[in-house]
Amino acid sequence: MSVTAVVGAQWGDEGKGRIVDYLAQSSKVVIRFQGGDNAGHTIINQYTQHAPDQKVALHHIPSGIFNPETQCIIGTGCVVNAASLLKEMAELAAIGLSTANLWLSERAHLILPYHAMLDGLNENTKQSLGTTKKGIGPAYADKMARRGLRLGDLKHPEWLRSRLQPALDLANRELTYFGHAALEFEPLYQQCLTWGEQLGPKIINTLPLLQAAYQQKQPILLEGQLGVMRDIDWGIYPYVTSSNPTPSYAAAGAGLPVTSISQIVAVVKAYSTAVGAGPLVTELHDEVGQRLRDVGHEYGATTGRPRRCGWIDGVALAYSSWLNGFTDLAVTKLDVLDGFEELKICTGYRLPTGEIITHFPNTIDLAPDMADPNKPSTIEPIYESYEGWTDTKSARSWDELPAAAQRYLKRIEELTQIGTMVTPKLRYISVGAERDQMFELN
Repeated sequence: MSVTAVVGAQWGDEGKGRIVDYLAQSSKVVIRFQGGDNAGHTIINQYTQHAPDQKVALHHIPSGIFNPETQCIIGTGCVVNAASLLKEMAELAAIGLSTANLWLSERAHLILPYHAMLDGLNENTKQSLGTTKKGIGPAYADKMARRGLRLGDLKHPEWLRSRLQPALDLANRELTYFGHAALEFEPLYQQCLTWGEQLGPKIINTLPLLQAAYQQKQPILLEGQLGVMRDIDWGIYPYVTSSNPTPSYAAAGAGLPVTSISQIVAVVKAYSTAVGAGPLVTELHDEVGQRLRDVGHEYGATTGRPRRCGWIDGVALAYSSWLNGFTDLAVTKLDVLDGFEELKICTGYRLPTGEIITHFPNTIDLAPDMADPNKPSTIEPIYESYEGWTDTKSARSWDELPAAAQRYLKRIEELTQIGTMVTPKLRYISVGAERDQMFELN
């Protein structure tokens, strides 16, 4: 019996979709356990004759959707934009991919139009957090305030009406505070009913399906969104997402006992990237950073925003590893570093006082100037230098990697093992976008 959680070990955009797509080929159930359509997992279509090799960005739908034998669940821990989800389903149908194996938890919460409006209005204030303005934060806020609407509500018109009216009244108070026109109830109610008709057959109690798969000892895969450093509790708060993209939450968001998770795969990009505001200690504001962005095509799958790029941060990785109990590491985009004469890995931080620390501090210690969240960190990264290499794209095994690349990867593995209770091992390496450009270590 195998339950595997795949999580981002950095700031998101590590290539989790690629790893989930790979692992989904042997999984019977794949579950998105948190988040909304504010981030995307990009998959290269190698499954249909129509639009082969086309990049497909998934925002709601689990990356396992490309395997027709896999049951895909948008879990209870997610927030769902029904219009966005329907559009995504139509885009998959257009390239010949069926969503017959897609199911939605009736307990997952809805992102309603006023959530996105409020997100945008808040983001336009002086204290911008760099959100995608998709309404994720306001939707989770309503969930925690117990005034949110859930997907299952769409199938019960009278219950829906009784829940929507007070929720909209409160949302309208906030909208008018910002000078935005209030929304009318009836058009929004009718829109919700339409979504209920369109999605109704897929909105189910997902627990029996999941229980049956677990009891039958079928392999189950839990897919997270974003990365640990964007965790609402342990990330670079307040520049974080509004949920917990960690394996400790994966069980709750999916509907499994926490003891069921036997493998936790940390997806680590071979360098650091981040989208949005907040401290990024190893960020490079020079031609090296631009080269990483250009070669790695580092632009957001959801917004197209250029990602901030820098050397890999071993301090953040060790912190992430402790919090998540990684068992396996998957290093992606190693090929982006091909051709660099020198590479660097951050192994410590020098504070303005001159003190060197190897633990990850609180946000205020990383970036005390909250008035300018994009101002470079006052902390100086301490680097180790590594010899570069020429080519990894042609490697299909560990032995085929250049010796310099092997040393670089082993150092990443060592840094994730510092102070942990579980010793993670390097297991998957990606050296390109094609399926055969990822291999597994024995």
